[in-house]
Order: sequence, then structure tokens, then C-alpha cells
Amino acid sequence: MTTTTVDLAAVKARQQATWASGDFSEIATTIVSAAERLVDAADLRAGASVLDVATGSGNAAIAAARLGCRATGVDYVPSLLERGRERAAAERLAIEFVAGDAEDLPFADASFDAVTSIYGVMFAPDHARTATEIARVASPGATIALASWTPEGFLGAMFRTIGAHVPPPAGVASPLLWGTEGHIGEIFADRVEWTAHERRNFTFRYPSPEAFVAFFATYYGPTHKAFEALGDSGEELRSDLEELAREWNRLDDEAGAIAIDGEYLESIGRRV
Repeated sequence: MTTTTVDLAAVKARQQATWASGDFSEIATTIVSAAERLVDAADLRAGASVLDVATGSGNAAIAAARLGCRATGVDYVPSLLERGRERAAAERLAIEFVAGDAEDLPFADASFDAVTSIYGVMFAPDHARTATEIARVASPGATIALASWTPEGFLGAMFRTIGAHVPPPAGVASPLLWGTEGHIGEIFADRVEWTAHERRNFTFRYPSPEAFVAFFATYYGPTHKAFEALGDSGEELRSDLEELAREWNRLDDEAGAIAIDGEYLESIGRRV
């Protein structure tokens, strides 16, 4: 039997380039409400030290700071961290944004009263190592709050559609596994006691399927890179994504507006 060894460092380097492409901060602006919902569900306490991992341009870090928390955001894309600093400055929020990898967090053990991540750590290639790092920097009794797209939801369908045109790296676990209770329980093991897993929806709203695909093709790293890789043959992917948006649209709007419910798993736990 032949065993294939996956070069996770090379995968991570490609992923970093992917998330640095487009401009995820434009996407993040449209999903702010999900971050607000996550920190509220986590019942974060004013004055608590909170780390938001894979923060991007800072949605959950900013949401935590608005609650009076001492917030820190960490990400490996410098341009997104700079956007986060701009947003925090505009709201006069004291947030520290730090360059760092979710699989090797640049913080001491037991540094934070809470650790959050929204649609972020799920994309780290080494799931078990990422979970270990989250648990390591969380103090005993600290709150862990995660939001991850589910395999059954719209984002799962979207990634499968993209993957049919540009296959994902072989041998790397799907990020969508973070959207399942079993996988979360497995990778965190006995380090975290989960108190709630809730399936929630975030509604994507765009003027049309075409507008949705154009926006994601321009700003969302995985979609942007897929179209870049396909070049002139990307029109078939564009057509498939537009059709997917039509299939998932729950509106009957003659003007063409769409509303797509994107399911995600909200997981709240306590560091043991």
C-alpha cells in the first residue's frame, strides 16, 4: 500500500496566498451580524481578555471590544490585520491585532479568558493542532466560541461546486468538518466541555445570482483564486455558481433579488 504524505506547510502557504488575494474584508463587512451573534451567545464578560483566532479584518474581535472586553485578533494575512486596525480606530476601540498562525499561536499558555473564531480556524489545514493551540492559550474555565459552516449548508454546496472545477489539496481534511459536532468533539477531546451546539443561519442577500458570484469572485479568496486558476475556462464555474444561487434562493422576487440561508454550527464550550 502506498502512503501519501501531505506537505501541510506547502498547503498552508498556498492558503495564506489565497486569503491574501481578493479582499476578504469586503466579505467580512457583509457578515458582521454573525460575529455579534456569536459573542452574545458566548456571554462574554466586560473586562475579560478575548482572543479572536483567524480574525481576518476583526469582526469578532471588534464585537467583543464593543462588549467591553480586552480584545486581541490574530491572523496570518497582514493586509487584513491592517483593515482591522483601521476599523478599530474608526470606532475608537482599543484592540491589539497580531500577526500569527492559528496552528502556532504567539501567546503563552492560559493567556485568555475566552477564545473565539468565526468562519476562520476551520480553514487551518491541521485541525488537531489548531484545536490544541486554542485550548493551550485558554485559561482553565475559559469560554471557547466557534462558528463554522456546515457540510450540508450553502457554503458546503458552494465549496463542492468550486472543487468540481478546481480540486482541493489531496489528503487535507475538509474545513467543513468543523461544522459537525462529532469532529469538534474529536479534535478538542477532553480539553473542552461543550455546553451548546446550535445550527444557525446567516442570510446572504444580493441583487441577483450574477451579483453574488461577481462579488465573491472579486473579494472571496477561494473563489477569486479558483477563477484565476481557470482563466478563460472559468465561465463554466461562473454559470454553475449562479445556478447554485438560484437553487438555494428562498425568495420569489421578479426583480431578481436573492436571499440564501447559509447554515453554520455555533459551538460554545468551556476550557477544562
